[in-house]
Amino acid sequence: MPAISQETQTKPYLALHQVSKKYGGVVALKGVDFTILPGEIHGLVGENGSGKSTLVKIITGVVRPEKGARIEINGQKVEISNPFAAFCLGIQVVHQDLSLFPNLSVAENIVYHRYLEKSQRVVNWRAIEAEATQIMDKLGVELSPQVEVSHLPVADQQLVAICRAIASEARLIILDEPTSSLTRREVNRLFSFLKELKAQGISVLFISHRLDEVLEISDRITVFRDGQKVGTFNQEEVDKNRLSFLMTGKEISFHPVKGTTSESKTEVLKLENLTKKGQYEKVSFSVYRGEILGLIGPRGAGRSEVALTIFGLNPADEGKIYFEGKSVVIDSAQRAIQLGIGYVPENRLLQGLVLEHSVENNLVITVLDQIIGKAGLTDQQKKRNLSQKAVRDFNIKTETVEVPVKTLSGGNQQKVVLAKWMLTSPHLLLLDNPTHGVDVAAKESIYQSIKELSQRGLSFIFISDEEIEVLNNCDRILVMKNGQIIGEFSPAEVSEEELRKMILE
Repeated sequence: MPAISQETQTKPYLALHQVSKKYGGVVALKGVDFTILPGEIHGLVGENGSGKSTLVKIITGVVRPEKGARIEINGQKVEISNPFAAFCLGIQVVHQDLSLFPNLSVAENIVYHRYLEKSQRVVNWRAIEAEATQIMDKLGVELSPQVEVSHLPVADQQLVAICRAIASEARLIILDEPTSSLTRREVNRLFSFLKELKAQGISVLFISHRLDEVLEISDRITVFRDGQKVGTFNQEEVDKNRLSFLMTGKEISFHPVKGTTSESKTEVLKLENLTKKGQYEKVSFSVYRGEILGLIGPRGAGRSEVALTIFGLNPADEGKIYFEGKSVVIDSAQRAIQLGIGYVPENRLLQGLVLEHSVENNLVITVLDQIIGKAGLTDQQKKRNLSQKAVRDFNIKTETVEVPVKTLSGGNQQKVVLAKWMLTSPHLLLLDNPTHGVDVAAKESIYQSIKELSQRGLSFIFISDEEIEVLNNCDRILVMKNGQIIGEFSPAEVSEEELRKMILE
């Protein structure tokens, strides 16, 4: 399929010509030509390490391209030597972590740059709130200017960050994984907001691993692979399968992956009327050997709280837990691990990994008792053997097991988290959004690992924000809302649209 260009019809707001970047002997970008049109929502996709982040750093002045590159704004050559230069040119980035001041109000976060620019010492609070309100009204955002940002849900914080960019007179807003922490209802709200920006002539660069959403919101989509631009395509000319192939060079299927083929119904976990005041109420369900049980619902429904209870970190007020046929009290993570329960948290960076430590240390942290001898000394050979086997079994791409885990891509970091729990030989693994923030190829690899492990008898509770993810990867699906289980389905009984509607209503 040929790459499609609309530049002959509209002069680009931003144009990059022959942009390259090397880090030592590593080529991060090679001869990239890239354009964004005025008032365009432009999707950018690619695997981790494909060059997307380097491109954004060049556009925003964080790094300089190699000699021979040319950058133009509205047809005029510009030098973006640092982030302030990008700011002055009307380029703003809304990072995944939003970079807001949590202890300041909505209004203060939106217009704080005015006081930095003018070095004002006297604060006119009425003027601050009036200006912030004017910007929010212009964009249809209904938030109190006085409320502290830390009290807002993530979706509203996202809108505050974009309003701040608009207050800075941004003409191009770069959104990095903007929907990774949003429910579908919140995504719909964000997309309406982006269309309003588009109508006002503001360009948006939308970077995401969620291909369905990229296809839904983008006018054009650029695909990167191995530091090079594969092509730029009009939205209607590509679909999810085509984008996946262009990103990876491989055919990636999006069809149901069945975990267990066993007809036995050996119960591994049973919850009876589990209740935690203010979090969830009378939750009852069972998980069977070799089953992948999906748990989906809006954020705040109580999904993660139930998982933390099963893992001993959030004891219930009432109810019973049975594990492998016996009534158990799980009052600590140590007790859960003893029983054979593992937990892969949603935030791998804060809860799943020790980023400064090596891949090896992160892998063996759950099985220290296996590698420490009677004298209290570590058996280094056993430690190395365990970690190298885990790397092979999970196809973790790393130069050596001695490099810091922070140097790995997001997908490979997540594989480290999965692998470290597999070293404990668990019977039940709790997965809280296990593909959060990883690219399509890494997702497929994680799905395949889960499938293979379930076929060997390991059971899973698979918590997800994505309807298609549970439909394609789970044997049963539980829908949770307002702290209660409101429905149970097999993937064959419910469509993606029906599941979404149930969650949103």
